Amino acid sequence: MKPNGKWSLRTALNGLFGTTERRGSESRVRVTPPAMHPRGMSGIVELVREDVRAVMQHDPAARNAVEVLLFYPGFHAVWGHRVAHTMWRMGLTTSARAVSHANRFVTGIEIHPGATIGRRVFIDHGMGIVIGETATVGDDCLLYKGVVLGGTSLERRERHPTLGSGVVVGTNACVLGAIYLGDGARIGSGSVVIRDVPEGATVVGIPGRVVEMGGMRTIEQLDHAALPDPVANAISSLLGEIEDLRREVAAIRGDEPPPRRAGRDFEHESFDGEEE
Repeated sequence: MKPNGKWSLRTALNGLFGTTERRGSESRVRVTPPAMHPRGMSGIVELVREDVRAVMQHDPAARNAVEVLLFYPGFHAVWGHRVAHTMWRMGLTTSARAVSHANRFVTGIEIHPGATIGRRVFIDHGMGIVIGETATVGDDCLLYKGVVLGGTSLERRERHPTLGSGVVVGTNACVLGAIYLGDGARIGSGSVVIRDVPEGATVVGIPGRVVEMGGMRTIEQLDHAALPDPVANAISSLLGEIEDLRREVAAIRGDEPPPRRAGRDFEHESFDGEEE
């Protein structure tokens, strides 16, 4: 720590990961930086155990640890990236890119060797995932197939997202730019997120909008069948107001109330899986 006390413990930990403290992060959303990886052979064994447990916890298809070690591309991609990231920090950038390229060829998951990946990160299936150079993925995050953590600038600076701890990003979601996803945030499938997401919030849509706020929660899979649709809800609200106005006009004229018209709120019962 500097004598003037301007460096914090968080800054020091970020330095160990080869990243820098983001100015203004304290005033935006809460983003917990990744924990420091343990060193030595015992540390490697500990990390392997953590990653295997993370897979077993979040994927009911995982039957045993051997299956995870041999046949899970998300697990392989994370460990291939750890090798490439270590080489990147040592200044072996060309070799790091070679390892990253081979990792992409084998797993279908592209992670730039400069990206920072935390502990117990689980990439489910993972085909088509892209994680950019200055991206940071916090501890206990869960990424599904096709997720993009991309940049929106051509400048050589911080241009990719930072994910806090316990973030869940749904299938084919795009998180773009140097934005922050707070601890415990959840991103619905197919969403495009271009603004900061508060901690514990659920975001859906294009562009992504916050549809639910909550406190800190443990990692959980997104129940997309239960996610609200903000656009459909707005249309439903407008249709309801139009119906009320039509009935008021009919009452003023002394006419019979008009029949209710089909709309978003009047879908067929079988749409919800109920028998007629």
